[in-house]
Amino acid sequence: MTPPIIESGDAENEAILETARLMLAAVRTAPKSAGIDDVLSLIIYGKEKEAVADKMEQIAEERMQEGFKRDAKNVRDSEAIIVVGVRGAKSFGLDCGACGYETCKEFEDKQNRKGRDFVGPTCLFKALDLGIALGSAAKTASVLNVDNRIMYRAGTAALMLGWLPEATVAMGIPISAKGKSIYFDRPARV
Repeated sequence: MTPPIIESGDAENEAILETARLMLAAVRTAPKSAGIDDVLSLIIYGKEKEAVADKMEQIAEERMQEGFKRDAKNVRDSEAIIVVGVRGAKSFGLDCGACGYETCKEFEDKQNRKGRDFVGPTCLFKALDLGIALGSAAKTASVLNVDNRIMYRAGTAALMLGWLPEATVAMGIPISAKGKSIYFDRPARV
């Protein structure tokens, strides 16, 4: 039997995880180019979330980039992270040339290369699908009054930890319910 009283903290933690689940639904149902879904997503919380923050701090030290350290604090102070990625090495088939190749056949035949954080090149339409999915997820959290921020650095750390192995590009969206958003009164980008 459920107790007749639910403490605020318990309710907020349940709400955060339910919001995260609804964000994944928003990612899944977000419009995709030609209806082809190459977007991937997952929820990270608990000790795995701490591992993402640890990885971000390690990257900060290795690269001497304080932005990773600053964002790691945001991740640590968040209740969960949604990671959204895309299989960007798949082509759309339009031969638009935005990837730097004249045809999608050339793009598909190229040698994918691991850059510092992501694998490229990336099909422009797959990158657009990722952006639309991220916007849908962030909007869902916002509508539910859950603070969030799309973070390149959190996605990078999640990929380096082996999550979403099929994704060539990924972003993280930490989410939080505090008395004041933790994501926007922060030092400038470094």
